[in-house]
Amino acid sequence: MASQNSALVMPSIASLIARLWGHLSTRRRLQLGALLALMVFVSFAEAISIGTVIPFLGILTSPDWLFNHPIAHPFITLLGFTEPKELLKPLTILFACAAVVSGGLRLLLHWAQTRLGYAIGADFSISIYRRTLYQPYSVHLSRNSSEVITGVTSKADGVVYQTLMPLFIIFSSAMMLLTTLVALLAAQPLVAAISIASFGSIYALAISITRSRLSRDSKLINREQTLIVKALQEALGGIRDVLIDGTQQIYCRIYERADRRLRTAQANVGIVAVSPRFIVEAVGIALIAAMAYALASRPQGLGSTIPMMGMLALGAQRMLPVLQQAYSNWTVMRSGQAALIEVLELMGQLLPPHAEQPSPPPMPFQRDIVLDKLGFYYSQTQPWVLQGLDLKISKGARVGFIGTTGSGKSTLLDIVMGLLSPSEGSLQVDGLPITSANARAWQAHIAHVPQSIYLADTTVAENIAFGVPSSQIDYVRIQRAARRAQIADTVESWERGYETLVGERGVRLSGGQRQRIGIARALYKEVDVIVFDEATSALDNETERAVMATINSLRGNLTILMVAHRLSTLQDCIQVVELQDGQIKRIGTYEEIVGTTAQT
Repeated sequence: MASQNSALVMPSIASLIARLWGHLSTRRRLQLGALLALMVFVSFAEAISIGTVIPFLGILTSPDWLFNHPIAHPFITLLGFTEPKELLKPLTILFACAAVVSGGLRLLLHWAQTRLGYAIGADFSISIYRRTLYQPYSVHLSRNSSEVITGVTSKADGVVYQTLMPLFIIFSSAMMLLTTLVALLAAQPLVAAISIASFGSIYALAISITRSRLSRDSKLINREQTLIVKALQEALGGIRDVLIDGTQQIYCRIYERADRRLRTAQANVGIVAVSPRFIVEAVGIALIAAMAYALASRPQGLGSTIPMMGMLALGAQRMLPVLQQAYSNWTVMRSGQAALIEVLELMGQLLPPHAEQPSPPPMPFQRDIVLDKLGFYYSQTQPWVLQGLDLKISKGARVGFIGTTGSGKSTLLDIVMGLLSPSEGSLQVDGLPITSANARAWQAHIAHVPQSIYLADTTVAENIAFGVPSSQIDYVRIQRAARRAQIADTVESWERGYETLVGERGVRLSGGQRQRIGIARALYKEVDVIVFDEATSALDNETERAVMATINSLRGNLTILMVAHRLSTLQDCIQVVELQDGQIKRIGTYEEIVGTTAQT
């Protein structure tokens, strides 16, 4: 995904923000509208606080000038003041209050921006996770999990840090800049125009120069984040082989190369974001000095100049950081552009119709499972994995599937379990074709025991009732399933029993114990179809015999489908199906197949 994006010309930030807007809920859009109104209010408060500088400094340095000023005189008369010194106290209070209110409103705006930004980020992360989990099995087969993990975690967070928060800050900065300029233009139009032209030109030039560099760094950051997660997953996931083979240095070099590239790109973005500030500060000081000289040379003298200079200095003190803040956040948005594209792709994943509906009741299953001229390929550019399969499996039957690697055994069972849809022909249950519309109702009948049992780093009970909230676990069912899987005596002999922690991926358990917990997990569901996909091929002979004894002891109205390399594991099956090159080579009893095939 990341490599494909980097090879393409990235769309504009404006178009990406428009797509992002489409993923916002109505509630978030209303909150953004309220935030925009708050930005406008805070900006006007900021302009007012700047405007109070002139009367405050005026009453300190030239009280007579301010007292007799044509604009101030009507207000002075209205308030009943007769001497200039009477203005000192109210103007001091007005200036202090304006500064405090402005600072408080800026703090409120910062709080609102941050809370809303993180809330929207949570919405996006949850949406990506949910949409990813609901994708068809074929989609998961085609993906690298490290891309999805970085999309759900770091890149979803990046939408907050590199898109939403910078966007909020740019908007609020623009509002404050506009109102500050209005205040300065009202006081000194020529000086304000020269200032914004000078400062604006510096930042416009910086944007023009750094645009392509930021685009390259954005792609690099996006790619290296995924490679770092991939390196961690591969090394830690295969830590036993890494330790045995002594390949730590290889994975360290892979990680180091990705990490250094990532941090170099991030450093470049940081440098670009801050660099114009130093030039602007130098130019700003020079401009203020020139303005001071020009204003001091006027006939009115120094007394009338100080209030104006105070306002210009305060305006510059507010305006320059706002310009720098807007520019630096623009660079942050540019650096996160590639990650934003990937997040938007993940949020654009379609949800199946059943995602918004409660789990359906199991569909009727009384007679048989039928494969009717069934064929399957993963894509039109790839060869057929299965082709022309006709097979009938009666309810309650035990059917084994054998064949060489690549013959299509596991793919066939994935289709039977409703994980994959046939490319041609059909899968039928009691004569009803299984489609995407009723696949969930069919899967309510099915439990699966794979070759490698995934165990979460939690208790035995939570692993048997996998996916069930801990508060809803039925411990009577847990014990019943454990007894049928012949793991109850072992678990109950442990100090903490079913509350024993199994360790990450069950590292504290033996292979046979993990497989039996997997069988207990299937039995906990109390379904009538259990699929064993190479469930014993990784076990030693003694453990395999014990686990097979467990499987063969399962009686009742269970339909059991088993894939195995070794024929000896299928001796309790009433029917054995041999696949070759995606087709059924032959079907027979265990004795019939054993009579013509060397037992392994």
